[in-house]
Amino acid sequence: MYQKIAELASGVQDKIAAQRRDFHKHAETGWLEMRTSSIIARRLTDMGCFKVLVGKEVCDADTRMGLPDQEVLDANYQRALEQGGDPEFLPFTKDGFTGVIGILECGEGPTVALRFDIDALGVIESKEDSHYPMAEGFASINDGMMHSCGHDGHACTGLGVAEVLANIKDQLHGTVKLIFQPAEEGVRGARSIVEKGHLDDVDFVIGNHIGANTDGADFVTGGGGAMATTKLDVWFRGASAHASGAPHVGKNALQAAAAAVMNLYAIPHHGKGESRVNVGTLHAGTGRNVIADIAKMEMEVRGKSTEIKDYMEACARNVIKSCAEMYGCTYEIKVMGAAQTAESSPELMKRAYDLICREMPEYKAKEYVPQPGGGSEDFTYMMERVQSRGGQALFFRSLCPCAGPGHSRIYNFDEAVLSRAVRVFCSLVYDILK
Repeated sequence: MYQKIAELASGVQDKIAAQRRDFHKHAETGWLEMRTSSIIARRLTDMGCFKVLVGKEVCDADTRMGLPDQEVLDANYQRALEQGGDPEFLPFTKDGFTGVIGILECGEGPTVALRFDIDALGVIESKEDSHYPMAEGFASINDGMMHSCGHDGHACTGLGVAEVLANIKDQLHGTVKLIFQPAEEGVRGARSIVEKGHLDDVDFVIGNHIGANTDGADFVTGGGGAMATTKLDVWFRGASAHASGAPHVGKNALQAAAAAVMNLYAIPHHGKGESRVNVGTLHAGTGRNVIADIAKMEMEVRGKSTEIKDYMEACARNVIKSCAEMYGCTYEIKVMGAAQTAESSPELMKRAYDLICREMPEYKAKEYVPQPGGGSEDFTYMMERVQSRGGQALFFRSLCPCAGPGHSRIYNFDEAVLSRAVRVFCSLVYDILK
């Protein structure tokens, strides 16, 4: 059966590589993946054996974070329609209800969830001829949106997995949930799927990320150590006045925000591990002789553990409150994204490593070794929900040559990694459900 999976995975390579290029060309950022979601739903439906969930069936409306303004949602829906979104499924994505879940029911047995993120980044893609997507004609045509982290590849890996599993479903005993997740960038989307209850009956959850091959390995069979994080937008509101004629009348929102910035960076480190705080933007004021009545700050905190992140967030909120009060201002804080920290389950990491070594000896697997890192990943919400209920979680990496670092305007990856990832996902599912 493992050899059959290998042949089926190889057989979908051209199809999913072509679909990857289509998604790359029509890149859509978080909560705007309307065309992408509609096409995924169409493909799963056409396979004939998946129960397909779309729209409000996928995400809990109230726990979506960092949702774009309504005018942005409306404009991108119209663009998705013009760019060939599927007419049957596109209406379900209105107002940012993106993401798709395909459920394959194969009788009694465990439930395995596989997660594939689908969103692009707010990056302007390179127009240089040396950039492969540009040279081959599939660079993004949506200005300021680019698949510069491989999520176009993840989405199409999921479609390849669906096709292979559809062909071997009679050999499986249990249920497979294929979760095509919106808004991973900015860690905004996973929580809303978890809160909808889709992970509550899952015994195994597996996620994957394409990464650069730097030491000859094809897979790292585990992952973790991502920093817990909360992304905050903060508004300070005061009162405007003439800066010279009536300074006593004004309440300076810019001064409150500036004080907050300086004091946020003074939050004491936590004794149990690494912590981070950063203010990325600060916008305020209307003129040099006007006391600013509003200031907006975009910031984040991170921690090596959820406990440390919570400490940083509590301190940050106290700083913001105190600085606002110091200058007679009010304040508003909005959570724009969040993620926890989590580690892959040792049993499932070993299972994946042994499986690749035994059934795919042409690939080089490397065992996961925890390393310091500053990134965050909202798949941790899914991992934590499953592990807290006694299940197992795995986050592995598929490695290949990559152009440029992730999130850069010249990023690209070797598409041969797609069928390899399909093969590993499907082999793991079969190993669990055979």
